[in-house]
Amino acid sequence: MRVVIVGGVAGGMSAATRLRRNDENAHITVFERGEHVSFANCGLPYHVGGVIVEREALLLQSPQSLKSRFNIDVHTRHEVTAVNAAQKTVTVRNLLTGESFEQAYDALVLSTGAKPVLPDLPGIERAHTLRDVADVDAIMAELTAMEAGSSVPLHAAILGGGFIGLELAENLALRGVEVILLQSGPQILAPLDPEMVVPLVERLMANGVKVRTNAHTATVEKYDIILTDGTRIAADLVITAVGVRPESWLAKAAGLAVGTHGGVVVDESQRTSDPFIYAVGDAAEKRDAVSGEPTLVRLAQTANWHGRLVADVITGRAVRSAAVLGTAVVGVFGLTAAMSGWNEKRLRAAGRPYRAIHSHPANHAGYYPGASQMSLKLLVDPVTDAILGVQGVGGDGVDKRIDVIATAMRAGMTASELADLELAYAPQFGSAKDPVNMLGMIADNLAAGVVNTVQWHELSHAVAAGAHLIDVRTAGEFAAGAIAGAVNIPVDELRERYGELLAGPLVVHCAVGQRGNTAARILAQLGFTVSNLDGGFITWHRGMRAQLSMGGAVFGAAAGAADADSTDAESPALQATLGS
Repeated sequence: MRVVIVGGVAGGMSAATRLRRNDENAHITVFERGEHVSFANCGLPYHVGGVIVEREALLLQSPQSLKSRFNIDVHTRHEVTAVNAAQKTVTVRNLLTGESFEQAYDALVLSTGAKPVLPDLPGIERAHTLRDVADVDAIMAELTAMEAGSSVPLHAAILGGGFIGLELAENLALRGVEVILLQSGPQILAPLDPEMVVPLVERLMANGVKVRTNAHTATVEKYDIILTDGTRIAADLVITAVGVRPESWLAKAAGLAVGTHGGVVVDESQRTSDPFIYAVGDAAEKRDAVSGEPTLVRLAQTANWHGRLVADVITGRAVRSAAVLGTAVVGVFGLTAAMSGWNEKRLRAAGRPYRAIHSHPANHAGYYPGASQMSLKLLVDPVTDAILGVQGVGGDGVDKRIDVIATAMRAGMTASELADLELAYAPQFGSAKDPVNMLGMIADNLAAGVVNTVQWHELSHAVAAGAHLIDVRTAGEFAAGAIAGAVNIPVDELRERYGELLAGPLVVHCAVGQRGNTAARILAQLGFTVSNLDGGFITWHRGMRAQLSMGGAVFGAAAGAADADSTDAESPALQATLGS
């Protein structure tokens, strides 16, 4: 069997090495356009910051090592320029000599990846991208030269506040560069919802990284960037990290089906519209686990997984790829942000019903030294109790909780069933009721109708409709910062003072939702109609901060109730509260 693989790195090399383990007699040939066939692209930003000191640590395998161990013929600096599906050959150009030749195949695997998007701007040719080792070499060379010729800190502008933009911002700052992050949209890290992003922005700014949203670049000049509003920003170094597009031109030219997202259309065996051609990695479409629709997920673990799967299919094993959740994680100056599935913005835009749950638990038992607070958000189908998405921001332990819930989603568990998960417990690792269990308990209460909740962006509507806001925190907490119009009755005094409450529906809240839940249960059993403010004052406060920075439209055109909160967000009273 002759197998040709176009492109290396995660998907291509996973396919190649698995093929060899499955079939010692197969003839496996890999053509890689770049200089390196196997490198740690996720580690590139950390070489910029000096966290990964040695460049060679990024280079995982070479053509020689792959030949020695796996008997794979790897040709770097060779570009496949055409696929001749009828003849089952590819046309290959040697980029060093300019010669072209034909290579026959019995099975062809396209692992052509994705290419960075370059904004169509005057002067953009000065900007760097970060996709491969050549890119990181270029950035390092320019940084080293500028640092050698300057006694003052350099200025870097990063266009784009996604995963790569955040990692570069952190690493350039660690290097002593003054960094500004320019995001054209209303928030950084779009997979998170706005209220979940606030801690990340605060952590970036606390470490000297400036963050500017709704920032549209007009021109890239020699030492500056000019925004469309006329602002001039010093920029010795410019890096674009605004996204990538699938490298699907080769497939399209060969007559293979390409989807509306630009990815190569594949079935559950990663087979394209040609039965002898497969596609994996960033170039291929995936199936969304929430909607079942085609999507693009550009993650290394997905590429590795599908490369392995294709090798099994080619060698005769009946396996199918599962739908993808897009589980991802990023670190920013010691803060972790992770997510899986859909966010609230996407659910609202799709018109899909959901139930949101916010919590702010400690990462381990509070009495054990070093406990820190994290923020979790669970999105649940209100009819089936299926988990639609999860987000987490905090220090140690966030990735663990997101991974547990992503596993539960993959297994088809309901949100309420999270309460029954038997998770490892010792005080330095968690709590007897783990944060994952607590989310399940809240979900179970909501599913059973034991409690009702109001979201932070729904609060002004509830108050406008006649609800009275009751703050059940301590008097000291209330004095330190409160929601305008709230009446303070601490939860421990509620049974004696409930007679002070006005008739009509009530919304109670505490700092994070736990005491609010207790208050809601007390008052409901005393005959009141009551809801708890989900996630408490912390979630509301972050939501209002996000709304201020986004001009009052947190969920965009589909926001509905959130838009009405903009009058509150612009009020002097709230401005004063948010500054407290």
